[in-house]
Amino acid sequence: MFQRFIRAIKSMFGGLVSSMEDPKLILEQNIRELNEQIPQMNENIATVKANALMLRKECDRYEKTIQEVTAKIKSAINADRDDLAEGYALQLEKTRENLQHSQEQLTFAEQAYEKALKVKKAFMREKDRKIKEAREALRASERAEWQGKVADALESFEMGGLDQTHNEMVNKINENTARNEARMEIALESVDTETMEIEANAEKIRAQELVSQFKQEMGKSSSKKEKKVDIESSEPEKEEPGKTVGKTKSKS
Repeated sequence: MFQRFIRAIKSMFGGLVSSMEDPKLILEQNIRELNEQIPQMNENIATVKANALMLRKECDRYEKTIQEVTAKIKSAINADRDDLAEGYALQLEKTRENLQHSQEQLTFAEQAYEKALKVKKAFMREKDRKIKEAREALRASERAEWQGKVADALESFEMGGLDQTHNEMVNKINENTARNEARMEIALESVDTETMEIEANAEKIRAQELVSQFKQEMGKSSSKKEKKVDIESSEPEKEEPGKTVGKTKSKS
């Protein structure tokens, strides 16, 4: 009974949490957290590296001390000062123990540093992969969101009656255009265009006569029509057959 109650509580809160989760915001937060882990990782690697450097200096110091103490032991022996040589010998033994211990720690520190570099390299590779994957998912989400908006707009054309209203307005405009064109054709048919053309030709002839009159007054009356008239007047008159017969008869 208690287990069923626990499952019910978990299902209730699990559904609430799922409804509150925004995948886009969570991916953006994951990218920020991955980038924020790099400075902390670099700091840890720097600490390991510093420990290795410190142990290396400590080993160098012990090695130098060993060389100095060894030289003192030899010098005390040469001076027949075994008491001093014994004291230096104990110091030398202690320094060698410290050197061995420091060398072991240095080995572990160097191994830890190399491992830290490998871990960082693997982390950076995985981080880049995850960030790339997250950004691709975010871009896909943006495209899907835009496509959803377009789909909503297209659906609203039909659901909101926009398509019907649009078609009705286009048909009304086409009807008004056709009606006005028909009125124009009817208006043109009702006008006596032949009379208008005759009047226009008469005005043109009248204008030509006025221009010819001005030319005559200015002494420039040698137009093509006048030349044609002069040529026609200079040609000999042809006798008509009837007139010739009449003359012949009168001579006889």
